[in-house]
Amino acid sequence: MDPTRHPAPTRRVFLRHASAWAGGALGAAGLAACAPEGATVLDTSAPTTLKFWSGQSADAEALMQELVNEFCREHPQVSIDLSPGATSTDELLQKLAASFAGHDSPDVSYAFGSWASQLERSGRTLDLRERIADPEVRWEEFSEAARQTAQPTGGRVIGVPAVVDNISLFYNITVFDRAGVDHPTPDWTWDDFRDAARRLTDPSSQTYGYGYSVSGSEETTWQLWPHLWQNGGAILTDDGKRSAFASPAGIKALTFLRDMAVTDRSMYLDQTDTKFAPLFESDRIGMITSGPWELSALQTAGTEYGVVALPGTDGDHQTVSGPDLWVVFDNEDVNRAHWATELVLWLTAPAQDERLNIAVGNLPLRSSEVASPVYQEQVRELPGLDVIQANSANARTSRPTVPGYNGLSEAVGMAVARVLQGEGTPETELRTAAEAADKALRQG
Repeated sequence: MDPTRHPAPTRRVFLRHASAWAGGALGAAGLAACAPEGATVLDTSAPTTLKFWSGQSADAEALMQELVNEFCREHPQVSIDLSPGATSTDELLQKLAASFAGHDSPDVSYAFGSWASQLERSGRTLDLRERIADPEVRWEEFSEAARQTAQPTGGRVIGVPAVVDNISLFYNITVFDRAGVDHPTPDWTWDDFRDAARRLTDPSSQTYGYGYSVSGSEETTWQLWPHLWQNGGAILTDDGKRSAFASPAGIKALTFLRDMAVTDRSMYLDQTDTKFAPLFESDRIGMITSGPWELSALQTAGTEYGVVALPGTDGDHQTVSGPDLWVVFDNEDVNRAHWATELVLWLTAPAQDERLNIAVGNLPLRSSEVASPVYQEQVRELPGLDVIQANSANARTSRPTVPGYNGLSEAVGMAVARVLQGEGTPETELRTAAEAADKALRQG
């Protein structure tokens, strides 16, 4: 199974691959050839063909093909060419740049949320603001972080959320009970969390209280952001042009994690992003902060576990989300633009989302789906899914989608990794990371 195109992907794999593209190519794309003439007056009865890049594995695409076929039966004037678009999802951005240059763009493509600003800057996306203002679209049912990602600079709405998630606190019941520690509650503070991690750690059995990535990847970085936000900090300045994480709030956040790793020695530090989840599943780590992609593995392993929202700071239990999008592109044909927009809105409506996202174990896209029998059945099969869904309300701040975010993430990830392994200080490492991040932001 290809981990870069799994229907219910691990966020660790997707985010690491998504950060590998350092792109400026999209900004100039589309200038190399003349675009073919398209319809300029909308005719919804005219035969129209759409190109749709799904970015999905064979299993998930089979589900999508069923839905696409149904859409075409309802609208026989529309035909849809559905394909993955690339050999792995993370290659789609490069394929999109090439398609812009050749004026052969898809009408719809899956896209990682971290690409949103680059795609908007290309000048090749449609603006869906007018369409989503229709009350029937029920745009407010998508989480705030997902809506912000679809509107990366506060202007154009370039697409519709395709996958939503967040990180919550997973705890291993066997490890807690073995150590005689009370289970986490929704009211936990980070001090409660640290105290529990310390009590769960047992060097004689190589059991750790908490598992954390020190690979320097986005997995390392995005675990820091809730600590930063809960302390009142920000990743970027208000204008989005400079980093803001090397602040007192950022230093406090990283100092807390350093104290757990270096002083308490209650953290398992994972150099690869691949070990801490299996160790949690096998009762060697007491707590991890993860997302819905972890639930299926826990069921397979037979692990006794529980899920609650992240610990909080002064009642703030803010978390981080990594929404992805169905982006709609402008091929200078109003008929294609119309049907591409209608397709993604139809695909993300509750009835269809139940048969795609919920069917493969993802969170439902919309808040209205929580009461549906289909979702409730998934909750029975994957205990904790409902807690993670409710935690979406704590995803109030979106990760930046500015073009320089990938470089910023790499700088922060390496700083966190060094500090947790006892190198440097939170202040010096974050300030060094800020210099690298600002350079990446300037380069775009």
